[in-house]
Amino acid sequence: MASFGQERKLDGIIRLTEHLLATSAGGPLDKPPNKPPNKPLNKPLSDLQQAIVTQVWQGRRYGEIAMAYGCTEGHVKDVAANLWLQLSQALGKKVGKYSFRSALMAYQRAIAAEPADFTDLSFQCEVSYTPSASISPHRKKPGLIGRDAAIAQIRALIHQGHRLIVLQGEGGIGKTTLAQHYLQDIHPSLELMMAKEPGDIITAERVVEEWLRQDLAAEPGGEFGISLLRLRRQLQIQPIGILIDNLEPALDAQGQLIRPHRRYVELLRILADPRCRGVAFVTSRDSRCEPSVAAGHIRLSGLSLGAWRQYFEAQSIELHGPTLTALHRVYSGNAKAMEIVCAAIQTEFEGDMTAYGREADSPTGITALENLVANQVNRLAVLDPAAYRLLCRLGCYRYQTMPTLDKAAVTALLWDVPPERHGQLLTSLKNRSLLAAQKGAYWLHPVIRAEAIARLRQTSDWETANDQAAKMWSDRTPRITGRRDALQALEAYYHYRAIADYTAAADILLRSRDNQWGQFLPLASSLYRMGLVQVVQAAVTNILPRLKNPQQTCELSNILGDLAWIRGDIRGAIAQQQRTIEMAQACLHQLEGDPAAAHRRYYFRMLEVDALLSLGLYCLDLWELEAAAVQFTQVIALSQQTRHHAWAEKATVGLALVKALLGETAIAQSLADKAQQTFLQTTAPEQSGRFAYFIQRLGQTYAVLGNLATAQNLYQSAIAFAEAGEYPQVKANALKGLAEIECQQQHGDWGVAKCQEAIALLEAIGANCDLADAHFQLAQIYRHLGQALAADQHQQSAIALFQTIQAPAQLHRTGLCIG
Repeated sequence: MASFGQERKLDGIIRLTEHLLATSAGGPLDKPPNKPPNKPLNKPLSDLQQAIVTQVWQGRRYGEIAMAYGCTEGHVKDVAANLWLQLSQALGKKVGKYSFRSALMAYQRAIAAEPADFTDLSFQCEVSYTPSASISPHRKKPGLIGRDAAIAQIRALIHQGHRLIVLQGEGGIGKTTLAQHYLQDIHPSLELMMAKEPGDIITAERVVEEWLRQDLAAEPGGEFGISLLRLRRQLQIQPIGILIDNLEPALDAQGQLIRPHRRYVELLRILADPRCRGVAFVTSRDSRCEPSVAAGHIRLSGLSLGAWRQYFEAQSIELHGPTLTALHRVYSGNAKAMEIVCAAIQTEFEGDMTAYGREADSPTGITALENLVANQVNRLAVLDPAAYRLLCRLGCYRYQTMPTLDKAAVTALLWDVPPERHGQLLTSLKNRSLLAAQKGAYWLHPVIRAEAIARLRQTSDWETANDQAAKMWSDRTPRITGRRDALQALEAYYHYRAIADYTAAADILLRSRDNQWGQFLPLASSLYRMGLVQVVQAAVTNILPRLKNPQQTCELSNILGDLAWIRGDIRGAIAQQQRTIEMAQACLHQLEGDPAAAHRRYYFRMLEVDALLSLGLYCLDLWELEAAAVQFTQVIALSQQTRHHAWAEKATVGLALVKALLGETAIAQSLADKAQQTFLQTTAPEQSGRFAYFIQRLGQTYAVLGNLATAQNLYQSAIAFAEAGEYPQVKANALKGLAEIECQQQHGDWGVAKCQEAIALLEAIGANCDLADAHFQLAQIYRHLGQALAADQHQQSAIALFQTIQAPAQLHRTGLCIG
């Protein structure tokens, strides 16, 4: 524990931070702010914010704060990020975890001239790091108890060379808590909570992609194998902690990974590599029998009677030895059972264990946590029916992409309860340890969620709860500003899919919103532009065969074509767009002459011209130039001077490039100049998502026509947009174009650097056709520099890729035809 003097110093830091947030105008620190107020601040820091302030001041890590405070590390990071943002706004300069101490001391010096009620702040801020300092004097929550032997086992396994450790045991035994406790000192630390329903399990490909991009600041590969290699490299160069929690939904009866998720075996092999510097934990109720994965195993048993006694004493429970011994024996020392029983004693028996043992139902025969939970939920149904209904409804949430809920998400399920009763129901569930809560974040323990969702499915609330949750997720995301917004909006899709409302699920994917690039796009399109290709593909393919609405089917087929194109499956993309065109034309034929169907005709015509434009771009990538010209010409004929004129402008760029490549210089020049004039009339075209791809294509056109200065300017504009909007494919192709110009201007070394950067970007997203062309371009540059060996290597890479995507015209075009 911290000494009294130290606690006084830490309290001073809290008061100073609160004063800064309450009084600073957010400007520079040359002028001291107003004198501190003589009365308490209106908005004091929350308990968790106080813990973050004091412990970060002392050099503690987020994992340590989370463990001591009793919440997840992710929650601490979220609260801290918001706190640093508020402090940055207050000070007018960036404040973060590592700059907080110096920023606060500078602020303290700025107000030293008028100390007022803060006369002792200067000495209060001079606090040295004390590893044993407690998180907060206001919380009375015991830390990890009764697991010294298990920790010793973990250390022994690691000493033997194991880097993957399986913690096995029944639900609620404490597997997750033990893993999180051990990982608290390893940074970064990554977590994956496995879905309870096999259909909701996140693919191994997406997990690795998210870890690389979001947690390790590394680009994933276009293929799973490449991503795994990059993850292994990260695991070998820095200590990383990983937790894969509750693996059992992904296991079959033999304890092996089920067929749709066999790729987790490859991930587990990487995590088990003894060359890794960190450690990975897998928790599961079932034994794992994958023979190809070398892992250490620890089977957890319940906590000792002494550990139970320590826990109950810390919660101020009046102990009764015989009752405690009986409860411990009946529940085999289960940690979650201990928590629920303790809550029941506090809530219903005023902390009197003797009264609980005398008046509660005999626990004889109730030997599983699931039975205890069922028993407590049954009691809840009698004592507080409204809280019982809320608990069951909360089972509809997935707790996956959004592992915790805020209060609005919880109360969205209280459609039949007056707002003034909402807080009472939440308190009822928290006090019984049926709803986990931490400073505004709520979630269900997996065992409790299983009980809740099983009961919910048997009631008339099943469809209504999912519908209300879906509306909440969708309505609270009016605009997409980043991946979290997009994934939050996507949660609505899963709720509609759960109740087999596939039309509503499709509406979620197709609902258009403004995004961070200034575009108004369907949710599915925004998601895949952010790199979440697999997420969108899984969502679309899961419901597409079940749809009866031709407009939804047509648009989702159009999106599937783009997804295939991004992955480098151009032949598959062409098939999808041809299907889109056939459906759109059939619907247009049916709607002919119907004056009430004007909007639907507009929509199907838009899908037709968009699919035709896509086909032109696909043919261009395959170097089937005449076919591309036909598609672009069709788009222009269908859309020019109509409500779809924007597609005609894009097709004009494509046609200009095709004509330039075919040697029809005059036509190409005229079309290119017309397209450029359109872009010049557009305000800040480099900021427009509609034109980024086509600005780069127009630059390519001018390069072919020999106007290198204009081409260079257009490429630079495309790169500026791509960097601002995270469009790696556009940036890579523009870099490739600049590389070619550098070579023509006798700056071959600069061209090599730009081409290598383009290749790295294209490899990351798996854009194989563009990647093949980049390898060919680099081969040309190396040949120009007289480096024949390097040129041959990249030429062979180009050959292999063009053959993979079945692009014989590209092989002939580049002179790479073999055999």
